[in-house]
Amino acid sequence: MAQHAAEGTKPEVLFWVGCAGSFDARAQKVTKAFVKILNAADIDFAILGNEESCTGDPARRAGNEFVFQMTAIQNIETLNGYDIKNIVTACPHCFNTLKNEYPALGGNYNVIHHTQYLNQLFTDGKLSVQGGAFKGRKVTYHDSCYLGRANGIYEVPRELLKQLDIELVEMKRCKTNGLCCGAGGAQMFKEDEPGDKRINTERVEEALGTGADVVAANCPFCITMLSDGIKAEEKQDEVAIYDISELIIQSM
Repeated sequence: MAQHAAEGTKPEVLFWVGCAGSFDARAQKVTKAFVKILNAADIDFAILGNEESCTGDPARRAGNEFVFQMTAIQNIETLNGYDIKNIVTACPHCFNTLKNEYPALGGNYNVIHHTQYLNQLFTDGKLSVQGGAFKGRKVTYHDSCYLGRANGIYEVPRELLKQLDIELVEMKRCKTNGLCCGAGGAQMFKEDEPGDKRINTERVEEALGTGADVVAANCPFCITMLSDGIKAEEKQDEVAIYDISELIIQSM
């Protein structure tokens, strides 16, 4: 935001990068893909850079309300200081927290997930694809819990995938009946609880059962868990995991 603040202007949208998108090597590729798309569509956007902190989602899910509120209030003061109105993020966890939990603490913003934003760019004619590497490929889509069940967004990502002229094949459990990747509720940061089978392994088995050679996702946590599951099944040379923005950028 430094340049916009210095110029006395506001961006069309603030891109909330998130912890994973900033520090995780795999999620950084999604961040770069999304930024390339924003630049291609000539979108005036900004990021907070070092002023962005964790939304506090993992702390709240793990039961540390004090840390969540301290973190959230700090972020809200920063966002309000820049008079931010519109926020887009590639992380459903950030999306859910900013959209549904920050208002109670004084943070009221128009928050959209990057799949919603990308779909709007297609609708507005600011974005188009040529078909590219995925044309005609079998692709299955994994519904992330915080975009799907928590916020009821199921069709937008699928509409995006159809723009790529792919063959969309659904897993047995999808949409409102979708299966968690195993990382939600701060599970990403703790050891597995005893059980017969890891959730991400079970989910990957469903994905493999579709015959798809590409699994599309929209969440950095899901991408990590699905990738680990694919490796556990020793199918990493046969099946690829991509964020939808990565599929788009390779099809432009």
